[in-house]
Amino acid sequence: MEKWPLGVFASLDAGFGVHLEVAHELGVPTIQLHAPKRASRTPEVAKKFLDRLESLGIRLTVVFGGFEGESYADIPTTRRTVGLVPCETRAARATEMKEISDFARLLNVDAIGLHVGFVPHDPTHETYIDVVRVTQAVCDHASRNRQSVNLETGQESADTLLRFIDDVGRDNLGVNFDPANMILYGSGEPLLALEKVGAFVRSVHCKDALWSNQPGETWGTEVPLGEGAVGMEAYLRTLDKIGYHGPLTIEREIPQDPARQKAEIGRALNLLREIKAELA
Repeated sequence: MEKWPLGVFASLDAGFGVHLEVAHELGVPTIQLHAPKRASRTPEVAKKFLDRLESLGIRLTVVFGGFEGESYADIPTTRRTVGLVPCETRAARATEMKEISDFARLLNVDAIGLHVGFVPHDPTHETYIDVVRVTQAVCDHASRNRQSVNLETGQESADTLLRFIDDVGRDNLGVNFDPANMILYGSGEPLLALEKVGAFVRSVHCKDALWSNQPGETWGTEVPLGEGAVGMEAYLRTLDKIGYHGPLTIEREIPQDPARQKAEIGRALNLLREIKAELA
């Protein structure tokens, strides 16, 4: 298999990410998929989507869960609404992740992903203990579908993430590493974090960002790939160092401007191709 095949984050039903036709036009061989709404998670939809992927020569690598009611308006709102942490939606969202796992199985995908949310730093906190429990249940369900569960980085430091993974204690729990999220959330230097969690990295995003002047309190700023603080060449060198040679999936959300999104992703693909050639 090719080292570091390129990819984009895509959608099936106008969710987050680019449409499949755009991915094809950009010439990428892999995608991650934002899970469609429940009504679209059927065997019929899965078969039709698989047929489209095959006709376009695109491989699906991860299906990502997202939940109604989540908001990334600011860091406090994200803390309150995202992932499996909010108490009032925890059980229903864990059930939905199991359903997404089943849909991913129909798509012959061996990995699902999600933002687990802002896990408390105190491992004795009631919320921490319960989030560990529901994550174990999701992992056990995914394991029966022969899938890994990839937690996207950002809302926690590398040390907190490592402790959480250890406490969950499931071999199929891993990491989808997003370097820009570490900057956007102010949760740690991304390349140092990548080295720390490297043994658990099973998928990655290629995204860039600039630090906030109040890291951890206000958002950083997402910017086009190569224009932020990540350092893409250093990022790929670090991925090589930890032994990750899987897909490089570009995530760039500009849903209100599809033409700009396509143009920026095209430039990002060219940048990654150049860096790959230099490091070959």
